[in-house]
Amino acid sequence: MKIISTDKAPAAIGPYSQAYCVNGLLFTSGQVALDPATGEVVGTDIETQAEQCCKNIGALLEAAGTDFSKVVKTTCFLADMKDFAAFNAVYAKYFVSKPARSCVAVKELPKQVLCEIETVTLAD
Repeated sequence: MKIISTDKAPAAIGPYSQAYCVNGLLFTSGQVALDPATGEVVGTDIETQAEQCCKNIGALLEAAGTDFSKVVKTTCFLADMKDFAAFNAVYAKYFVSKPARSCVAVKELPKQVLCEIETVTLAD
């Protein structure tokens, strides 16, 4: 097992790691719309926040030596399912290989953000 950590993605805000690589798979912790430099929430709309989530995921993938094309599964959390279509428009720009996915609405997310994304990725 190897902990993956980068300052290009937000630091963990709890007792967990940004990501773990185990047996050729990278498991990322859920990424929300935090600016890695400031720790502050980026944007107030779903498009801006989804974009930041994807950038944070990208930084973790890069730190592990992999990329979006090798993502095999995502789990997405939305604060409001009314944001589904707008979220998908941003998501589709990054996850072009169309990995398996679950997307659910939740009552609340950390720091009252609008979305969160976690991934499972091949990491050779």
